[in-house]
Amino acid sequence: FVVVFQAYEKRFPTCPEIPVFLGSEILHESRSDDGAIHIIERSCKLNVDAPRLLKKARVEYVFFIQKNTVNWKERTLRIEAHNETFANRVVVLETCSYSVHPENEEWTCFEQSASLDIKSFFGFESTVEKIAMKQYTSNIKRGKEVIEHYLKELISQGITFIPRWTPPPACGQKEEQVPAVGGAAAALPLESGAAGSTKEQSGSSCPEAEAVSPDADKLDADYIERYLGHLTPMQESCLIRLRQWLQETHKGKIPKDEHILRFLRARDFNIDKAREMLCQSLSWRKQYQVDCILQSWRPPALLDEYYTGGWHYQDKDGRPLYILRLGQMDTKGLVKALGEESLLRHVLSINEEGQKRCEENTNVFGRPITSWTCLVDLEGLNMRHLWRPGVKALLRIIEVVEDNYPETLGRLLIVRAPRVFPVLWTLVSPFINENTRQKFLIYSGNNYQGAGGLVDYVDKDVIPDFLGGDCMCTVPEGGLVPKSLYQTEEETENSDHIRLWTETIYHSASVLKGAPHEIVVEILEGESVITWDFDILKGDVVFSLFHSKRAPETSHKEAPSPSPSAAEDNTQLIDRTWVLGVDYSRVESPLVCREGESIQGSHVTRWPGFYVLQWKMHSPVPSSGTSLPRVDDVLASLQVSSQKCKLIYYYEVLASKDFRGSMSSLESCNSGFSQLSGATTSSSQSQSSSHLSR
Repeated sequence: FVVVFQAYEKRFPTCPEIPVFLGSEILHESRSDDGAIHIIERSCKLNVDAPRLLKKARVEYVFFIQKNTVNWKERTLRIEAHNETFANRVVVLETCSYSVHPENEEWTCFEQSASLDIKSFFGFESTVEKIAMKQYTSNIKRGKEVIEHYLKELISQGITFIPRWTPPPACGQKEEQVPAVGGAAAALPLESGAAGSTKEQSGSSCPEAEAVSPDADKLDADYIERYLGHLTPMQESCLIRLRQWLQETHKGKIPKDEHILRFLRARDFNIDKAREMLCQSLSWRKQYQVDCILQSWRPPALLDEYYTGGWHYQDKDGRPLYILRLGQMDTKGLVKALGEESLLRHVLSINEEGQKRCEENTNVFGRPITSWTCLVDLEGLNMRHLWRPGVKALLRIIEVVEDNYPETLGRLLIVRAPRVFPVLWTLVSPFINENTRQKFLIYSGNNYQGAGGLVDYVDKDVIPDFLGGDCMCTVPEGGLVPKSLYQTEEETENSDHIRLWTETIYHSASVLKGAPHEIVVEILEGESVITWDFDILKGDVVFSLFHSKRAPETSHKEAPSPSPSAAEDNTQLIDRTWVLGVDYSRVESPLVCREGESIQGSHVTRWPGFYVLQWKMHSPVPSSGTSLPRVDDVLASLQVSSQKCKLIYYYEVLASKDFRGSMSSLESCNSGFSQLSGATTSSSQSQSSSHLSR
C-alpha cells in the first residue's frame, strides 16, 4: 500500500502522463496529532476536450477541487473531487479509494465511482453528458496505466518496499511525540553488521536513542523526529537501503544516519548518485585520515593571527554560526606563506568542527541541527583578492568541501559586498552546487542593518561589534602577511601538489584496460601472513594473488614497497611470456570487487618465493554522474581516460606468530570514521588458508 501511495503521489504537482492534467497547487494541508491522518486539498487545472463549447461559455480551462485523506493507521487513501468551474450549472462528484486487501497485505484494492448532475448548460446538456462520460471512461483506463507507470519507475530505482507506519510508543507519563510520516516504532541501530558478524558497541552518536533492534527495515519515529527531522516514507526507505548497502560493503566504517542523509539530500534522494558520492567521500576520508584531523591538526601561529575566521555562538535556528571576515584576509599572503595544503587542512578542520557543533546543538535544543550558518563580511575586498593562484586555491577548496561535506551549510549571509564582488562571484559560482547557491543571501552597503537584514537570522545580542552589534567578537582582524614569512621558490615547488597528509599509509593506483596493477612481496620463509586493505574508487576490478619461484622483473621501475606514499601509478610485473601453472601459480581465487567496495583480507603463505598481488579491470568503467565541473578540468585542461579504474591500497607482511585474527594487525583498522560513526563493526570470512572480508 505504501509503495502504491508513493506512486500515486508522483502525479503531483504535474503529470506528463495525463495530458489533460495541466497542474495543481495545494490549498490546505493538515495532520492529526499522532501523524496517522494526513489531509491535502488541491486545486487541479484540466484541459477538457470540448474547445468550442468552452469557448462559447468563455472558459479556457476547468478547475476541480480534490481532497486526499490518507490514514496510515488503517492504510487507506480516500480521494474526493468536485468541479469548481460551472458549479452552479453542473455538479461532478468523484470518489476514489485505495485500501489493503483484507486477505493479502501485499495487494492494494482500488475503487472508483462518480456522479454527474447537469442542471442547465446553455442548451447543451446532452452534449455535456456525452463529453463527461467519454472523459470519465478514458480517465479510468488512463489512471490505472499511470499508476503502473510510476510503480515501474519506483521498481527501476530499486524501491520495492517502504516501511509501514506505526504509532509512536508511549513513554511513561510523557506526551506522545508527533512522528514523521512513514516512521516506525521499532528502533534501529545506527551502525550494524551483516547477519552473523560480531559487533562491538563502542559508543553512540545519539545517546537518547532507543535500544538496538534486529529489525533493520524500520526506523523509530521518535528517533527520526529527534535526530533526523521530517522524512517521507520514500526518504526513510532510501536511507535504510543505502545504509544496508554500506553495511554489506564497508564493514567497520559505517557513518551515522545524519551523515548518510546529507548525501541523499545532496542528490535529491537518488540512491545511485548518493551512493557514488558517499563512497568516494568515505574512501577520501580513509586515505587522508580525515577522522583524526581535530586531534592531529594544529594550525600554525601564522593562521591564528592572520586567518580572519572563527565560531561565534549560533543563529536564531540554533545552527552554529561561523564568521569569516574575508575582506580583511590577505589570501595572497597566506597562500604564499603557508601553501594550499595548510589552508585546505584548516578549512577541513573547520568543517569537522562544524559537524561536531551541530551534534552538540542537537542535544542542547532537542531537535535536529544538521547544518551551520556562515556570516561573511566582505568589507575591504579588492582586486588583490582576485590574485589568480589565490582564486585557484579557493576553487580547489570549494571542490573538496562540496564533494565531502554536502548539505552542511544551512545559510550563507554575505554583508558589505563591494563592487568587485560580482567579478569574484562570476569565477566561483559555477563550482558551487545549485542547492548551495540557493542558501546565499547577499547584502551590499548597509542593507544588512535593520528589518530584513541580519536581525531576521541572528539574535541582536549576538551580532558582532564590527557590524554594529553589541557583542564582542574574538575573530582575528587579519592584516597583511609580512613578505619575510613567504615561502621560498624551492619550498613552493615542493608543496605544489596537494596531498593533504603525505604520511598516509595508502598507495594510489590506476588499473588500465589490458594493463593490470601488480605489486610483488618476497617471502623468505613459509608461514608468513600477507595482509591487504584496499578500496575501489572507480570501476570494477578483479583481485588475484599469485606465487612464483622466479623474481618478476620490471623495466621501468622497481616494485613498490610499503612506504608512506600516495602517488598514483600503474605497475606490471608478470611477464607476458609467463605461463600460468608453469612459471607461476594462483594461490587465491579471483575476487570481483565492485566500485565503492572496501576489501580486507590475508593469506598464510605455504612456500618461500615471490607473491604477486594483482588488480585488473573487470568491465568498462561507468561514466561519472557528477553535475559540477571539476576544477582541474577547467583550470588545467586535465584529460582523464574513461578506460581506467582507480583504487587505494595498503599491504603488510607479518610473521604468523604476530598475526592475531583477520585484519587485527592492520593500521587501517584504526580508521573507524570516529567523527562520523558511533560504533564500528568487524567481519571476517575464513577460508582454507586465508581471511577475507568486504
